Amino acid sequence: MNRTDHERLSRALAEELAELALQRGIRIAVAESLTCGLIATTLGAAPDASEWFAGGVVAYSNHVKTVTLGVPPGPVITAKCAREMKDGIIALLGAEYAVAVTGVGGPGEEESKPAGRVYICSGDSESSLQFTHDFPGDPESVLAATVFHALRALLEALQREPSPV
Repeated sequence: MNRTDHERLSRALAEELAELALQRGIRIAVAESLTCGLIATTLGAAPDASEWFAGGVVAYSNHVKTVTLGVPPGPVITAKCAREMKDGIIALLGAEYAVAVTGVGGPGEEESKPAGRVYICSGDSESSLQFTHDFPGDPESVLAATVFHALRALLEALQREPSPV
């Protein structure tokens, strides 16, 4: 899939998420590192976003991950960090569901991880779905693929049985 396809399909996923969130009466949040707000922008453009989209945090710097989202100091391009970011944004914004992404957009490696390595975590406060991807292409292609797969992960989490309250 190319960048344009990812962007088009991401908008369709955001509309599907909006419908599901409205039907279930839930709020969704995002914590983003490498995507730097692209997921929030996509969700915010979906129908009736003010009704279901709680907002997000662009945690591009390690300081924001630690201070704002409660991620312990250490490597931040890990599945563990994505889960901690997801849990942190749920606690911070009081959302029922969230998705978080961290990774290497490129063009070079970071923390000994190759360009295109992305960790995604979605779920609620009780459960998480974790995904690791190695996306090919230039940084813009990696970001478009990350947004698409993050929204897919969020949709998958919402389609699972809700956690008992």
